[in-house]
Amino acid sequence: MRALVVYESMYGNTRFVAEQIATGLRSRCDVQIIPVHEATEDLTAQADLVVAGGPTHIHGMSSSKSRAQAVAAAGKPVGGLTVEPDAAGPGLRDWFATLSQVSGKSAAAFDTRLEAAALLTGRASHGIAHRLRKHGFLLIVEPESFLVTKQDRLADGEADRARQWGADLADTLVRS
Repeated sequence: MRALVVYESMYGNTRFVAEQIATGLRSRCDVQIIPVHEATEDLTAQADLVVAGGPTHIHGMSSSKSRAQAVAAAGKPVGGLTVEPDAAGPGLRDWFATLSQVSGKSAAAFDTRLEAAALLTGRASHGIAHRLRKHGFLLIVEPESFLVTKQDRLADGEADRARQWGADLADTLVRS
């Protein structure tokens, strides 16, 4: 089985979660993990499972405006944030706009969001899941969120939970 993990990341948390998910998937799958700007039609077509994830911005998926705001926030001297090299580039919305229809390919969606009630933070994973379904993907699990603290660090236990989620995804894929 081949899995493709596609991620968008601003400050590194979503990339790290994607890496942990990929580690879990490797229990049963050959895995390729790539930033969204490298996600091509060919790579998507070759995968048995596509896992897509990104940060939650303004209650949902990032936009070009929210990515620009994230880059600007990192430039402030008091923030201490480091921007990912591709943060200002295309995001998941852009990828979905160019993605062709597929037929029943397995998929899963995840996000990173602030450690608070989803009602307050929103969840990008719901928008990602919606777009995956709209393109013909079959979601094999419910969308998942991984939590980040207000200090912009992955919350305790989330890396382990991401690895386990990846392993569970691999098991679900094999059973389906």
